[in-house]
Amino acid sequence: VGPAGAPSMRVAGYRAPEVVADPRRLSQKADVYSFGVLLLEMLTGKAPTNAVLHDEGVDLPRWARSVVREEWTSEVFDTELLRHPGAEEEMVEMLRLAMDCTVPVPDQRPAMPEIVVRIQELADPGSASSMPRPGRSISVDEADDRPLKPAGSIRES
Repeated sequence: VGPAGAPSMRVAGYRAPEVVADPRRLSQKADVYSFGVLLLEMLTGKAPTNAVLHDEGVDLPRWARSVVREEWTSEVFDTELLRHPGAEEEMVEMLRLAMDCTVPVPDQRPAMPEIVVRIQELADPGSASSMPRPGRSISVDEADDRPLKPAGSIRES
């Protein structure tokens, strides 16, 4: 088993930046970050300790933000997920949620009750609360508030 397979390395990819800096800073917002990394792992098919990303000195959330920033949204998703027709919109919404959960500043992350509501809205597309929210965008970093490309743009890439 190589270094990426060591238990401490596997866990490290899920740790919030503030917990990496100070392990005593465990909090609900740190748990939200870890949940966001888990969502990114499911959407991308990449482990948070992916050897290629690690060799480039990039963690999974930072990699996803850089790909979205370059407007290569379809490059983020696991190709297996793209085989399911009609799932793009939900995938983009889950990516938005994952990106919100993994912002570097803890106070900018959503609370778990908001996360639950957002997932429930995706699970029940017939509910009025699941309609798109005007002006909803994803912040890929503090200096860039461009929204993700619309779901239809995934096929255009």
